[in-house]
Amino acid sequence: MALNGINLPLAFTAQEEIFRRVYKELGVTQNELDEHFAGPAFLAWGRMGNMRGWGGPLPYPSWYNNQLALQHKILKRMRGFGMKPVLPGFAGHIPPAIMKLHPDAKIMRLGDWGKFNSTYCCTYFLDPSDPLFHKIGSMFINEQMKEYNGTDHIYNADSFNEMTPPSSDPAYLASSSHSVLEAMQAADPDAIWLMQGWLFQDRAFWKQTQIKALLTGVPVGKMIILDLFAEVQPIWKETESFYGQPFIWCMLHNFGGNLGLYGKVEEVTSGSIEAHSTKGSTIIGTGMAPEGIEQNDFIYDLMSEMGWRSTKFDVYDWTDAYAERRYGLKDKRTQAAWKILLSTVYNCSDTHSDHNHGIPVTRPTSINLKYAIWYNIKDLISAWKLLLDASDEFQQSETYRYDLVDVGRQVLQDISYSIYMDIIQAYKDSDLVHARNSTSALLGLLNDADELLSSDKHFLLGRWLESAKSLGKTSAEKSLYEFNARNQITMWGPDDNIKDYANKMWGGLMHGYYRKRWDIFCDTILTTVAHKLPIDIKKLTSNVKEFERNWNHMLDSYPVEPSGDVVAISKHLYAKYGNSAFVWLPQHTEYRDNGSWREDYSGRSYSIF
Repeated sequence: MALNGINLPLAFTAQEEIFRRVYKELGVTQNELDEHFAGPAFLAWGRMGNMRGWGGPLPYPSWYNNQLALQHKILKRMRGFGMKPVLPGFAGHIPPAIMKLHPDAKIMRLGDWGKFNSTYCCTYFLDPSDPLFHKIGSMFINEQMKEYNGTDHIYNADSFNEMTPPSSDPAYLASSSHSVLEAMQAADPDAIWLMQGWLFQDRAFWKQTQIKALLTGVPVGKMIILDLFAEVQPIWKETESFYGQPFIWCMLHNFGGNLGLYGKVEEVTSGSIEAHSTKGSTIIGTGMAPEGIEQNDFIYDLMSEMGWRSTKFDVYDWTDAYAERRYGLKDKRTQAAWKILLSTVYNCSDTHSDHNHGIPVTRPTSINLKYAIWYNIKDLISAWKLLLDASDEFQQSETYRYDLVDVGRQVLQDISYSIYMDIIQAYKDSDLVHARNSTSALLGLLNDADELLSSDKHFLLGRWLESAKSLGKTSAEKSLYEFNARNQITMWGPDDNIKDYANKMWGGLMHGYYRKRWDIFCDTILTTVAHKLPIDIKKLTSNVKEFERNWNHMLDSYPVEPSGDVVAISKHLYAKYGNSAFVWLPQHTEYRDNGSWREDYSGRSYSIF
């Protein structure tokens, strides 16, 4: 982070311990906090008031002590590098017990988020205008400064992130933001409030009047806005540069930590430059705010440079240099491969955002699944082939082997949609032979994908699960952490509330979870076609959900070490799929041709950079 110029990192670890101390002083018991704090894999959404308690309780005292020790190490390292850590502030989301202790306080329930049941939904919200808000907010900042030997004066709080405020009255919104900052400043007069701008994506509620009221309720310069999704939907352009408040131009890029190849190169390399050059702009920096960073290294390396650049540049020359840096040797084949990737998967020029709904990782309970794609799969296969052609020179390179798996994984994901559409056509035609062939082809592809993914340590489910379990000190803690790890990447909630939101194409998960779901689907298709019956979607869904619930509570282990040779497996799969009929995209696919972007891959015919 330091070497890439990041000087304003978030440091949110251990805030539950600070809140525990504050709430304990107010009379809240540990049992009552157990029902309030979300589990380890869902803390972010609990902290923002989206839901409460799911995945918990956090093991006491081991979790709290562990996180506090970790936070001290993080802050020491950040400050040692000259960074200014952003610490959490109080946003107003409280345990229900506060209502009993302070019956006269102005407390309300926020709305449902994610269709959670009443145990976990509808967070209790303390109105910022209430004196108790001021008290808790200042107590929290004071306790935090005491624990961490001071502060860097910047605090994050998101009262209404993906939650509808109790009122759209501009006066209420201005008063609320004023009170949030006031509570911070009661403990730290130099406090500055850092707030995500994601809430303004809700255009139904946040009209310009409401946005302006919230932002101008705080003196200019005492608030910093993260324009969180600026590479797709920049808010600064719609709000007169956040009505004077400083903002950071951010690339969100990734939702759920999905592994799909994706990027918006044109926006990434021009958006912050445009903001800097616009008269009256209040931009003060660039940032990244993804939900997962262990994918698409290319786009993060590129975005990391934008804080240093003020003019447009030749991104093709940059890509040539990137390929050389990544593999340690200049090679025309790898450079050509990366320029194809630049012009295709990394050049999504519409409003499509990176949330992977590929066939392998999508719940198979519909005969109308859709898959958005903005490039020609044949181009992606060409890049895969160019990488393979360089295997003699680079097969010992860890990054090269990773990229072989990653590009091959994307190819198989894309091809799977064609096979899925073949299955659906066979079902509609009541063609049993066709149904057998196409279902066999899909299940075979999923097996092949699992073999490919299992050949590289970075794509292993076992490493994820064992990492979670290793934090536990007792069997109960290990079981809780494993359940959190399993649930987040699959059902995401008690009743598949945001199912497959954080899906991962990982070895072990592909075969042990996704393939088994498709087994149920394919068996259903074959049975209905054989008996010439309509598919029973309700029964199919019930069977798939039963498997999912059972898997979430399993304790079976998965490999933590890779198996097989990446290069040999990749060559075999290229020979099997690279020139097959499956590479042709069916008419059902939402293919978006980016026109001039596909003129050639030399980079010399493009003038926009």
